[in-house]
Amino acid sequence: MVNRNRASGRSGGRAVAASDRGSRAGAAARPVVRPGGSELVAQRARLRVVVGPVVEAAGFDLEELTVSRAGRRHLLRVLVDGDGGVSLDEVADLSREISAALDAAEETGGAFTAGEYVLEVGSPGVDRPLTLPRHWRRNIGRLVAVKAEDRQLTGRIAAADDERVTLDVDGRKQDLGYGVLGPGRVQIEFGRLDDIGDDDVDDDPADPDGEFADFDEEREEDEE
Repeated sequence: MVNRNRASGRSGGRAVAASDRGSRAGAAARPVVRPGGSELVAQRARLRVVVGPVVEAAGFDLEELTVSRAGRRHLLRVLVDGDGGVSLDEVADLSREISAALDAAEETGGAFTAGEYVLEVGSPGVDRPLTLPRHWRRNIGRLVAVKAEDRQLTGRIAAADDERVTLDVDGRKQDLGYGVLGPGRVQIEFGRLDDIGDDDVDDDPADPDGEFADFDEEREEDEE
């Protein structure tokens, strides 16, 4: 039997779902492997081959995939995003689909790690640097700070396409190619109430600040 504890919630504007994935039959008896740098690179590449198509089939972009150690476990963190954002329900569904794909891959190609590992699927927070055209496009209307060649600019994204971004800097529009831009940083504007969506408001009296709401679901599955 494999116990899986699932928790999901919203923290800092990010939708997150986590799955505690138990060891496969026979894996618990093996020593925990501490992969080196090259082994981690190979591990990430193999995981990306499995996870990438699942994320793409769901209509999202795989923004980041990392593997790290969390005590005696490994933590696999997957960040996804889309033009319309990612809802908590979509993240939970995607977490289950990725978990199933990893199970199938392990059946045919062997375990990704020795021992238990935790799968965390989420969407990037506002602190994620804007480095790709799609990042800029998905943040149209937001205030950003960015270095353009030797200038430090702060302006609102008025438009963005595959070639350039248009910033409104103090009422003046500036067209800037991505080649001259460093990573953009979204600036938090506490006075812009229209940036707060209904999904970010939590009415749980146990969490009056609405910063994080979660639920736990425990499942048991037969291990063949």
